[in-house]
Amino acid sequence: MNPIRRLPVLLAAVAVLGGTAAGYAAWATRRDPVPVPVAAADGGVLRPGRLMFRTATGQVAGVPLGDTAALPAAAGPVCSRFSTAGGTSICLVAKPGALVSTDAVILDRSMRETRRIRLAGIPNRAGMSQSGRMASWTVFVTGDSYNEGGFSTWTGILDTRTGYAVTNMEDIPLTLNGRRHHAVDVNYWGVTFAADDNRFYATLATGGKTYLVEGDYANWRVRALRENAECPSLSPDGTRLVFKKRVSADPRRMWRLHMLELSTMRETPLAETTSVDDQVAWLDGRTVMYAKGPDVWSVPADGSGAPAPLVRGASSPVVVR
Repeated sequence: MNPIRRLPVLLAAVAVLGGTAAGYAAWATRRDPVPVPVAAADGGVLRPGRLMFRTATGQVAGVPLGDTAALPAAAGPVCSRFSTAGGTSICLVAKPGALVSTDAVILDRSMRETRRIRLAGIPNRAGMSQSGRMASWTVFVTGDSYNEGGFSTWTGILDTRTGYAVTNMEDIPLTLNGRRHHAVDVNYWGVTFAADDNRFYATLATGGKTYLVEGDYANWRVRALRENAECPSLSPDGTRLVFKKRVSADPRRMWRLHMLELSTMRETPLAETTSVDDQVAWLDGRTVMYAKGPDVWSVPADGSGAPAPLVRGASSPVVVR
């Protein structure tokens, strides 16, 4: 394996982000306008059969899968993004200030901190592999010379077993249209891992286009599979991806969720027609869930049925399996 050994991020690269902290706070307020009461921790919130999420105040909480309307039980710290699997969790903590930064905090089954990685930028995506071994994150940063005045993304991967972290995977060898691709505008985000903790999928942006890429962690390489696919989420059985596809230039109708059969590469639009700007999570093998407005909704992953509200005042949903 020849991963890019990026050492701690350079805060100087994001000095211009100081003015965006207020914008991030305003975004969070619009997204979570209605606080929902949270009960005291029940002592078993990370056991299988729980639906975990972050509440409107950012605190991690959970409800039984069979009663998602129940009063949430507090489970962990305040997070901007949260994910859990295999007894390990990742909590992205926004650190507003003159230099906006993010802490990627790794938690054990008892929600105790085991590691903290300091990153630059605004938290955007977080994920865990099914086993709980591989953690990933994406943050928005700015100040790159090729994107002066705008945003770019830094996406990292942590192997919690070995402790090895890649804080920004932008230099991973990339094959695009059958050829090695080198460009200064390469960005990745939204990693989702297969059950083997090696194969992964993510979004690539370069040349004004976005692509779905498939990665090989052990050999440290990725290849583009198709255009116009963002924020993929792999099904529990590893056969399907649900992603958001750009279908309009109108910000109110920009995205449509689609399902991709990996064996045939056939895509199907989901019944959710509202523009959803989120990386979905799988509720079970047939249903995905996602943040829409201030709440979490669900919809069948095969294009049938209709969207339905799942949890009020919540985001970053994930099932403890």
